[in-house]
Amino acid sequence: MAGSVNKVILIGNVGADPEIRRTQDGRPIANLRIATSESWRDRTSGERREKTEWHNVVVFNEGLCKVIEQYVKKGAKLYIEGALQTRKWQDQTGNDRYTTEVVLQGFNSTLTMLDGRGEGGGERRGGGDFGGSNFGGDQNYDDYGAKPASAGRAAGGGSPSFSRDMDDDIPF
Repeated sequence: MAGSVNKVILIGNVGADPEIRRTQDGRPIANLRIATSESWRDRTSGERREKTEWHNVVVFNEGLCKVIEQYVKKGAKLYIEGALQTRKWQDQTGNDRYTTEVVLQGFNSTLTMLDGRGEGGGERRGGGDFGGSNFGGDQNYDDYGAKPASAGRAAGGGSPSFSRDMDDDIPF
């Protein structure tokens, strides 16, 4: 097989307000930490257990940084797509250190606000939902930070959904 894939998809909660820094030429860089959790019931004790994993996320995309700066706060639930990158740096004593981060830059990055904390509501990128629907306040932004036009109908109006269309009489 020729080629390889470096893609990370996370759905989790932001652990602290994002940090926005600027390069010398004024471009923004956003840093956030996202927590993902899994839970299970312990077989021996029957207790509910939970494990939380923390992910460092760095956003170099200027449009997404603007969205993060304006709308993302501690506790926000996000869906992100990016790539893993490991960088080498030196600590204060001169020792080499390595950090692996989820990086959002270029055209292969996605940020979707899942809890509707942004302004507006019900808009997201178009997709495979045949009849469309209101997605409960999900906010999706493309690589430039723009919200695409609504893919579905507004709550309480618009065309019927795909499942209701299938209730019509079928001639066979």
